[in-house]
Amino acid sequence: MSALPHCPACDADYTYEDGALFVCPMCGHEWAQSGDAAASSAEDSRDIRDAHGNALVDGDTITVIKDLKIKGSSQVVKVGTRVKNIRLVDGDHDIDCKIDGIGAMKLKSEFVKKA
Repeated sequence: MSALPHCPACDADYTYEDGALFVCPMCGHEWAQSGDAAASSAEDSRDIRDAHGNALVDGDTITVIKDLKIKGSSQVVKVGTRVKNIRLVDGDHDIDCKIDGIGAMKLKSEFVKKA
């Protein structure tokens, strides 16, 4: 029996080969046989796109496309608010930023567009 690598996403040992890919039947994760599995997993998880499908990267400038109420406050982030120097993070809210007049915020990428 050949020694196939464990899945980098869920660490299951039931991986199998499918052409040039390794596939995990437990979580459905696929990765290339050549190259580092951990590096490809990190790249896949950081593929964050705005509401129009443009890829976002750290340091981008974005524009809010919908009025967003701020939990626990009566303030609102208005449509058209430009946010500079964003930072991408993992989780439900995938953008960390600082909005002038409001402060530090976490935003969802589905409510922004790349400026």
